[in-house]
Amino acid sequence: MNITIVCIGKLKERHWTEAAAEYVKRLGKYCTLQIDELKEEATKSGEGQSILRRVKKEDYVIALEISGTELDSAGLARKIEDLSVSGKSKVVFLIGGSDGLSEEALSRADFRLSFSKMTFPHQMMRVILLEQVYRSYKIIKNEKYHK
Repeated sequence: MNITIVCIGKLKERHWTEAAAEYVKRLGKYCTLQIDELKEEATKSGEGQSILRRVKKEDYVIALEISGTELDSAGLARKIEDLSVSGKSKVVFLIGGSDGLSEEALSRADFRLSFSKMTFPHQMMRVILLEQVYRSYKIIKNEKYHK
């Protein structure tokens, strides 16, 4: 499966870049992963337009949205596995900037995923998403996850 994470902003602090790099490395065993870092714009709408230019018609889009559906780790693993089995070869996760995703980007989403009712910094959210996608593949493959 091909997974793309389209996100606003770059990881700036070393602890975030190192954590993300570790999960990118681990995920290489399970999927093709691409991270598209987009420039922060003056408006949420501008960011939304940048995001939508990266999404193709055939992509299955999962938007990270606080009001979306909450899944546990096993539920996310089932979602990823079901998409793979149903022939969805490319999944695109969207992470908005500090103000979230625009309505245009949310409207394009096939599924809205909430990690919590709490708000997280978008840099942290990227690392959390990478970890959960990695954990999903460990669950799908019935492999032990070292905590």
